[in-house]
Amino acid sequence: MIASRETVEPQADAAGLAARLIEAEAERRARQADGRREALFADELLPGVGGETVSLRQGLAAGGLATFLTLTVLAAFDNLESATLGVLAPDIRRAFHVSNGVIVFISAASGAFLVLGALPMGWLADRFRRGRVAGIAGLVFSSMVVASGLAANVFLLFLARFGVGVAKASTLPVHGSMVADAYPIGIRGRLAAISGMAGSIVGALSPLAVGGLAAWAGGSNGWRVPFLILGLPAAVVAVLALRLPEPRRGQQEMTSVLGEVVVDKEPMPISVEAAFARLLRIRTLKSTIVAFSAIGFSLFTGAVLTNLWLDQHYHAGALQRGVLGTIGGLGVLAVLPFLGPRYDRLYRRDPSRALTLVGLLIIPAALLGPVQWFMPTALSFTLVGIPVLLLQTAAFTMISPVLQSITPYRLRGMGTALGSIYIFFIGATGGALLASLISNAYDPRVATLVVGVPSGLLGGLLVVRSSTFIKNDLSLIVAELREELEERDRRLQDPGDVPVLQVRDVDFEYGHVQVLFDVAFEVHRGEVLALLGTNGAGKSTILKVICGLGTPSRGVIRLNGRTMTYVAPEKRGRYGIHLLPGGKGVFPALSVRDNLQMAAFVLRKDPAAREKRFAYVLDLFPDLAGRQDQLAGSLSGGQQQLLALAMVLLHEPEVLLIDELSLGLAPVVVGDLLEVIERLKADGLTMIIVEQSLNIALALADRAVFLEKGQVRFTGSARELAERDDLARAVFLGRDGG
Repeated sequence: MIASRETVEPQADAAGLAARLIEAEAERRARQADGRREALFADELLPGVGGETVSLRQGLAAGGLATFLTLTVLAAFDNLESATLGVLAPDIRRAFHVSNGVIVFISAASGAFLVLGALPMGWLADRFRRGRVAGIAGLVFSSMVVASGLAANVFLLFLARFGVGVAKASTLPVHGSMVADAYPIGIRGRLAAISGMAGSIVGALSPLAVGGLAAWAGGSNGWRVPFLILGLPAAVVAVLALRLPEPRRGQQEMTSVLGEVVVDKEPMPISVEAAFARLLRIRTLKSTIVAFSAIGFSLFTGAVLTNLWLDQHYHAGALQRGVLGTIGGLGVLAVLPFLGPRYDRLYRRDPSRALTLVGLLIIPAALLGPVQWFMPTALSFTLVGIPVLLLQTAAFTMISPVLQSITPYRLRGMGTALGSIYIFFIGATGGALLASLISNAYDPRVATLVVGVPSGLLGGLLVVRSSTFIKNDLSLIVAELREELEERDRRLQDPGDVPVLQVRDVDFEYGHVQVLFDVAFEVHRGEVLALLGTNGAGKSTILKVICGLGTPSRGVIRLNGRTMTYVAPEKRGRYGIHLLPGGKGVFPALSVRDNLQMAAFVLRKDPAAREKRFAYVLDLFPDLAGRQDQLAGSLSGGQQQLLALAMVLLHEPEVLLIDELSLGLAPVVVGDLLEVIERLKADGLTMIIVEQSLNIALALADRAVFLEKGQVRFTGSARELAERDDLARAVFLGRDGG
């Protein structure tokens, strides 16, 4: 019987553990699903929702007409340049003796070049005066347009297109970010419609003007004249943009949600990697940009394929193609004056309905597209194409207010840049490659039908689906703004009580699995905080988030009151956040001295400071001082831990994060470590220590935070935690896994 019991009980324990793990995972997934499905705030509390209607005149007066007018004209030049290339594509093809596929690729490849400029432009838009960025980009654009007209061969034309694409990258991230901050949320749809109308008017008239200029110039080089003329007015407007005033970042959302503007006087630099990690967790943003990437397959190559078809199938010359293009472009003006106000009204009532409207514009365009390509004459071909172009352009015009609304204001430039990468790289460039291959193998009609119809249907359905996420994403923006206001008020009430480190409302996910839920705690200067918890509680994960090795999907990290949620890990090190990771933290093949030299690499330009820090850590660790020539790999586990700690201390951390201080170490080594930590504590160093031993935590920590299943269950003094039998038992029985 005894043998039988010894066999069965471990099995029962294992079964019970498995059942508890399954139950915990089910609970975690339920919380995760609820957080994604349910909006956090009522509709009337969302930015731009509810309240009184803002007239267009009032909105423009609030931000100043000059900013909107200048940026709109700059964007219109982009459309003029695109139309110029589209109309003249057959003439350029003949001048350089290249195939349809080559000219289609060069014409649409500016989308790929735009992607190369999107990241730098988004980064600049989130850091510097946006008017200056837009002006400089405009000057580069005008010079590259002129260079296109002067290109002596197809390779030089390709290089000029590279410059044009990079310069045009400023339109969405820089212009869009600036307009969103300058003008009220309630007129964003109308502003986008006006910009779209301006672009459509220019795009509609430019084929006629371009075709007429090329026909007037005549000859095989007549196509160069429109490019040379276009560059001059673009340069003039770009100079005006350099002097535009800079609006407060996020002021429209703050005014709508908080009733006032909270100013961040010392913003920290934003990491591109962290920004993208956060943005890609915004479900509305991700779904929308994927949808418009699909739409871009047909939208960006459509003009070139249409003109090639008019030239080859209907034998239309440059002037005739220009007239037909103008007729088609003017049709777009019939819907945009009504779409902008309609979008604003719907958004004010229900943001999800506004986004659904955008999706419903796309689907019929995809269904009507095939009809156009079987028309018997050039005129009927153009007339049937008007509704398709109208719906596609109208939907694409509304992407700007959507991106502006769902992107956190600190990341608005990068958010739009991310959209540009998806839309113009996947959509424009991917569509260009497919269209050029199919057009060469068959003809432009087959290319349009094979690429355009499926991508349009997919894009429309994705936009409609994304409307189910928008309220929750807007609610997260509200929560962040409210937290920002609360923190501002707290600092005003007690300026001397600013924690060294703040973790506020942090959620974190590994892939699609959420592991941290609303984690919040503070650490004051000179304090030692112990992070304790059960297996897999998220202790090590929160340290990674603090030091920048993970970007939260929600929440804020602050150092001395300054937001550093999106700061790169290496920059956090410069600000004083340093992590001693659990496990091996040394280079085993190097000597102790060489390990210290590697750790002090950032001090290489200041030998005096480096030697001073060497002296400090060697005095702190006398055992290492006598082993400087010994290989680190030959040290004991405890000595390697001491060396790893010494390497971190060389950087003079302001906040020291220690993951698993005593794990796997002998008691005598733990005693040596405790002496060092006590000395650091006496020196006033702020520390957060993940520790599996409650006794060690009680010996070191002023306060403790207990985590369970990714949530904070207790915050208080270490002594109070010891008195909680339920939590203390979990610490004693738990092992690392957090």
